Amino acid sequence: MATSSSHSARGRREGRAGEDGGGRVGTVVGVPQVVVDVVLKPEISDPQGQAVLGALGRLGHGGISSVRQGKHFVLEVDGTPDEAELKQIAETLLANPVIEDVELHLPTD
Repeated sequence: MATSSSHSARGRREGRAGEDGGGRVGTVVGVPQVVVDVVLKPEISDPQGQAVLGALGRLGHGGISSVRQGKHFVLEVDGTPDEAELKQIAETLLANPVIEDVELHLPTD
C-alpha cells in the first residue's frame, strides 16, 4: 500500500498515521510542537466529568474516583518557542482564565 504524503513550504509532512512508523497525520517534521492543556479549575463544577465518572462506575470501573474533562491543543511553532508569548496566547485565546487552568508543555531538547 502506497503512503500518501503532502508537502508544504515549511517542510516535509508525514504520511498517514501508522504507515510510516507511527507518525501523526499533518505533523511537520522538525517543527517544535507546544502542547496546551486546559481544564476547569477545581472549584468549578464539571458536569461532563461527573457523567463520565458515573458511566465508568456502571461499566464496572469502580477504581476511578474523579474525572475532569478539558481541551488539548497542539501548536506547531516556527523557530524557538517563546514561553511568555505562548502563555499569553493560551490564557487569552485558548482558555477562560476565570474558570480554567492552563498547562504548557514546551518541547525538550
